[in-house]
Amino acid sequence: MAIKPATSKGTRDFSSEELAKRTYIKNILQNAFECFGFSPIETPTFERLETLTGVYGEEGERLVFKILNSGEKIKKADTEALARGENQKFIHSVSEKALRYDLTVPFARFVAQHRNELTFPFRRYQIQPVWRADRPQHGRFQEFYQCDADIVGDRSLWQEVEVLSLYDRAFADLNLPGVVLKINHRKILAGIAGLLGPESRLVDFTVALDKIDKIGKEGVFKELSERGFEVDSLSVLDQLLALEGDTEHQLTELKSLFSNQPEGLEGVEEIEFISSQLHDNPLQATELKFDLTLARGLHYYTGMIVEVAPPVQVKMGSIGGGGRYDDLTGVFGLKDMSGIGISFGFERIYLVMEALDLFPKTLLKRPQVLFANFGGAAVQSAYAFLHKLRNQNISCELYPTEAKLKKQLGYANTKQIQKVILIGPEELAEKIFVLKDMETGTQSTHPLTDMVPLLG
Repeated sequence: MAIKPATSKGTRDFSSEELAKRTYIKNILQNAFECFGFSPIETPTFERLETLTGVYGEEGERLVFKILNSGEKIKKADTEALARGENQKFIHSVSEKALRYDLTVPFARFVAQHRNELTFPFRRYQIQPVWRADRPQHGRFQEFYQCDADIVGDRSLWQEVEVLSLYDRAFADLNLPGVVLKINHRKILAGIAGLLGPESRLVDFTVALDKIDKIGKEGVFKELSERGFEVDSLSVLDQLLALEGDTEHQLTELKSLFSNQPEGLEGVEEIEFISSQLHDNPLQATELKFDLTLARGLHYYTGMIVEVAPPVQVKMGSIGGGGRYDDLTGVFGLKDMSGIGISFGFERIYLVMEALDLFPKTLLKRPQVLFANFGGAAVQSAYAFLHKLRNQNISCELYPTEAKLKKQLGYANTKQIQKVILIGPEELAEKIFVLKDMETGTQSTHPLTDMVPLLG
């Protein structure tokens, strides 16, 4: 019985044209990274499960693709733990590895493991696929590429300025207009959580607030009520979410509200510094916007957070995001190693650029020359000249079989090969070739000795 040809859910094949566009984006991002002094690294496709556990939060960890143990190891499954309802213990008994969920946690492991080989602050970029067991939908896949840039080993707020400027440079180079960099601060969110109740409820608060774009303000308030937040405190949140005006005005209002929230005040001051530096060194291609509702669900952020919104004319979720994390490497035994990182949503950037028709029209490199095949000594002579042209870095190919010329020219048309060289028995005897221009339909005759100089 034949197997149905189909890709696995949440994955895709890429045509030559699609790969050319993806390479275009990748090259531009790589150039921007290196212009800002970042160096490339790569980490394995899968990590030990314990490496990816306890850092993404409850919702994130549900999306980690776990790899089932094989061979003798699978026989060690703790079925008794499963019977007792101890699901995590059972999972760890049948799975010791998992596909990487993002590039940040493997990077933290890399830094801790190679600490003695690195120069700090260490600036790295990484462009590799990641996997998430998410529900596939437009702009969301189970296998996709991430493009990350991180700086570890320094707490200076200039690094926040740097990564925001990097975003601006990359989107300028992509000629992608209308991108908005939304920023907030986890300490501001902690200050708000402190106004609503115990600061220990920060995680509950941010998990709910992070859904505001999906379920709206009323949905967030309902979830917070279900999580035990008092109705009176939610009225304070309602007042905060109603803040209007520019960044300076909103931060001034927050200072007043945070008079007894030192952590919240510290977050406001850091956002003020970042905003002032980017006011003096303006972004060219993107808009910077302070967004009090921005929460980002990942729990390892400790400072500024950023999310990148696409142009309004394209219906799409965020196309990038990141933030400051002060002790992510501590999980791996390397304490007090502050870092900041951003990620470019490679797949969504592709879809946005496709929707706005921003890709150059001639990205895919096609063969420049096709040698027609007339068989016998003629094709052997043709192949010898093909070899000479390739040595001059001219892309060319030989039609593989002796076929009617109409079929061979149709092949050239389909592949958009501009020039076809005809060397048949008569041309070979006269030591000439016919050059046919497929775009204009014209053809001309030349000595064989002129072929390489003419086409080179």
